Amino acid sequence: MPRIELSEADERDLVVGVVNGWADHQLALGEALVGVEKIEVTDGTASHRWLLRFKGEEKEFITLWLTFHQRTLHFETQFMPAPEENVAEVLTYLMRRNAHLLQMAFAFGPENAIYLVGRVPAFLVDEEELDRIAGCSILYVDDHFPTAMSLAFPNQYRRRPRRA
Repeated sequence: MPRIELSEADERDLVVGVVNGWADHQLALGEALVGVEKIEVTDGTASHRWLLRFKGEEKEFITLWLTFHQRTLHFETQFMPAPEENVAEVLTYLMRRNAHLLQMAFAFGPENAIYLVGRVPAFLVDEEELDRIAGCSILYVDDHFPTAMSLAFPNQYRRRPRRA
């Protein structure tokens, strides 16, 4: 199918509409998404942002930040605070896990905290892509959080009991 070139403003409006509609629908379902905060931008001087709060298994909540930049949708979630112990082992574990992640990677963020980050071209943003981003974010946190936290905080971290 031929790709239609959109102006930057049209592309932004399309992404904003898709994300808003998807988030409202997911929230109405009442399943994994439990909260949405939209940071509306009306003057064109800043990026549109959404904070999506999901229920997690290993972390009580997983907050996914979506930010529309010029022609891309950036996504990130804080995975864990900066490791206090076994730093080399934690980073080695996470860097090895990067090879198995789909369009996301572990990276340093503010205060040396560990984040899962990625971006996708704006023209690819649709409900299916948002499902993938949210699903991978939740899956990757739930899969890797216990091991990383056990290494980084061996005297403090205890796994959450499984929900029935």
